[in-house]
Amino acid sequence: MRTTSAAIAAIAVALAPTGAAAHAHLEHATPAVGSVVTDPPSEVHLWFSEALEPRFSKAELRSGAGAVIATGGADPADHKALIVPVSDLKPGKYKVIWRVISTDTHRSEGDFSFEIKP
Repeated sequence: MRTTSAAIAAIAVALAPTGAAAHAHLEHATPAVGSVVTDPPSEVHLWFSEALEPRFSKAELRSGAGAVIATGGADPADHKALIVPVSDLKPGKYKVIWRVISTDTHRSEGDFSFEIKP
């Protein structure tokens, strides 16, 4: 009897619905993650899987040596995107670092690199 009750309780817990724990994940970016481009971009654009809280979401572009080149934030035209405006990027390797909070208050962060080659 005790084993049967424990087994029923374990099955009930396993089958119980759970709340979704959504996080904003980077879906794609321009320049693309890990890409090599020949034309320097005028902006770095990142798109996420969830709507972002604009006041608490940002991205920055760093040189290969780690110096911050530009920072950006929410795209006013798309609640799931960030934009980092840039100008006069020279050939080299660059790193984009992002930190976002989705509108359901979950935090996500990450980074990726791209390279400009003439």
